[in-house]
Amino acid sequence: MTNLLRLGASLWRLHVRPCHQSVFRSHALPRTAGVELGEKKLEISTGKFARFADGSAVVQLGDTSVMATAVSKTKPSPSQFMPLVVDYRQKAAAAGRIPTNHLRRELGTTDNEILTSRLIDRSIRPLFPSGYFYDTQILCNLLAVDGVNDPDVLAINAASAALALSDIPWNGPIGAVRVGMVDGQLLINPTRAEMTSSSLNLILAGGPSSQVVMIEASAENVLQQDFCHAVKVGVKHTQQIIHTIQQLAREQKVTKRTPVKVFSTPADMVEHVRQSAKERIYAVFTDSNHDKISRDEAINKVRLDTEEDLKAKFPQAEQFEVIDSFNVVSKEVFRNLVLNEYRRCDGRELTALRNISCDVDLFKPLHGSALFQRGQTQVLCSVTFDSLESTVKADIITTALSGIKDKNFMLHYEFPPYATNEIGKVGGTNRRALGHGALAEKALRPVIPKDFPFTIRLTAEVLESNGSSSMASACAGSLALMDAGVPISSAVAGVAIGLISKPNAEKPTEIQDYRLLTDILGIEDYLGDMDFKLAGTNKGITALQADVKIAGLPLKLVMEAIQQATVAKREILGIMNKCIVKPRETRKENGPVIETVRVPVSRRARFVGPGGYNLRRLQAQTGVTISQVDEETFSVFAPSPGAMNEAQDFIGEICKDDQEQQLEFGAIYTGTITEIRDIGVMVKLYPNMSAVLLHNSQLDHKRIKHPSALGLDVGQQIQVKYFGRDPTDGRMRLSRKVLQSPAATIVKTLSEKQSISIGPNSSQPTGTES
Repeated sequence: MTNLLRLGASLWRLHVRPCHQSVFRSHALPRTAGVELGEKKLEISTGKFARFADGSAVVQLGDTSVMATAVSKTKPSPSQFMPLVVDYRQKAAAAGRIPTNHLRRELGTTDNEILTSRLIDRSIRPLFPSGYFYDTQILCNLLAVDGVNDPDVLAINAASAALALSDIPWNGPIGAVRVGMVDGQLLINPTRAEMTSSSLNLILAGGPSSQVVMIEASAENVLQQDFCHAVKVGVKHTQQIIHTIQQLAREQKVTKRTPVKVFSTPADMVEHVRQSAKERIYAVFTDSNHDKISRDEAINKVRLDTEEDLKAKFPQAEQFEVIDSFNVVSKEVFRNLVLNEYRRCDGRELTALRNISCDVDLFKPLHGSALFQRGQTQVLCSVTFDSLESTVKADIITTALSGIKDKNFMLHYEFPPYATNEIGKVGGTNRRALGHGALAEKALRPVIPKDFPFTIRLTAEVLESNGSSSMASACAGSLALMDAGVPISSAVAGVAIGLISKPNAEKPTEIQDYRLLTDILGIEDYLGDMDFKLAGTNKGITALQADVKIAGLPLKLVMEAIQQATVAKREILGIMNKCIVKPRETRKENGPVIETVRVPVSRRARFVGPGGYNLRRLQAQTGVTISQVDEETFSVFAPSPGAMNEAQDFIGEICKDDQEQQLEFGAIYTGTITEIRDIGVMVKLYPNMSAVLLHNSQLDHKRIKHPSALGLDVGQQIQVKYFGRDPTDGRMRLSRKVLQSPAATIVKTLSEKQSISIGPNSSQPTGTES
């Protein structure tokens, strides 16, 4: 019966899933191809793992290996966009580690996994054919990592190979490389050790015909000409990877599937919209008095009227065809306005910036704050200082990959729904917010001093959004850091460059004509072909991210975009300098304070307290953070000067001088037993002194397990000899044992009148030398 059920289930799976190429790929022979990239060899293999997927590939560099699988449904999705999902996973087992959470297994996704997933998505999404609305999933799994070669670039190449080796329609393959720069020399796919001294971290995905598909870069003020040279070298090396993947696809005799249905807008409906609504759409887009909200409202009014007209004219048309007919014409009008008339919907020239205003020191209690307004994009940034104990701790796999255990500068980007006049979920971090924050953080990190004594948290909250909020966050963050007194090496500004292009009629993958737009609006990003974000100082580039919506960009266009962005960046910096030209000389009065406290070894035990009790009480009552620097020095971080004053009083009370200074080395004292413990007795030598432990080993020459064996009790007075303090832990050293032998009990007086005895009612002990 069980076998019959299994057979039925197998037949059902075969019935519901069409027998396209992936079913037979499990019988393909494993194949491996190598790519020589300088002194390193990149290996791409297929046919051995995950053979039920539409496409699978493993890419290896050194001993780091990443596997990617590609699966796409054979029935179209009802959505009107490319339903592509990319997930990258790095498991602790790949680094030979066990997760440190209580379940000892991977939980959720880390920031690094999300950012790498976005890298892969942005690299492969532009090459899917227009109208391919089939659910597609790319999964990249880190199989092994050697701690030398980073897996993110390998994951992009693995995803490219998996798609190229599948029957999924895709206009690839692409190739990806990392470019570093050490002492002016460019390195392709540098090791982790080489990257520690590299001034450039450029990840570039290139397409066939030497086109640029994706760029993600962080740099330490790299000059424009050096950056452009790195892009060209990177594109050259991507072509070798592309040729290798193409060769594998030919050997595997890959044939792409023909989709059952590709969504396309009926030409007669599009023509009807042109005749009935084109002029009204044109009037809205050429009225520069509109802002974001009023323009959207005006277009929506035309949309509703046109859709009603289309439904009456074409009663059999589906809803998506009605909606898309209007979208095709409105996009066409908008793009032709830029291409043919060199006009933008807000009336600006193609290279002009929106109006910019800056303000700092908005709220006195904050350590630093700034507001940056560019057109209808507004970002509020605030700076918070905390102790170095508050650094971001990396998870074990990220530490194994990058070697970075923590970081003392972080930028958190927030995009609430009211920024675009919407209602939505508040709280949490989505992939977009995480990516935008990471880009702004990359832009600012190179100017942060590496020896800054505090952890810096920069929050960027988008209050209004109409294009390029990530670059506005970089500008606002730079202003806020200077307002907080962080000695950044230079101000940083960022700008986004857009693209409106016209494809070649004979070769749709090539660009016939184009216009670059400086400081794009939200609508120019949505209806355009590129969002090219560049940030940097007056000297050079600190971050760059290129999101491309077409099959690729020629190198000439990329170089032109970098130049146009550089000119705009310098103009923005000039405006920002009018608000604040350099960091404040001193931090604000309510800012945090760090001081060092020297605690002699003799008082360290008292300062720390039993089991760290005094330190915990000090931190709980005053809010300070204490960390030990060396044997006698402690660093005290206080969030405010008031908290530091409280901590100083507390420390002074704990470590204040007492009558201990009157004790003499080798002197004999009479003390009172205050407590009986299993390991010894607590003895107080005088009323104002803390009780000191007299260990069992120092009570008597006989070996005892408990003080009661000697008949000792609380309140009893005993004589002890003082041997100073232990040089390692600072504890007082007392002994009763040495006084038990006849030789040690002879008390020598300093003079005939100085020999004294201590009575039970004495308040001041006096010692005599033995």
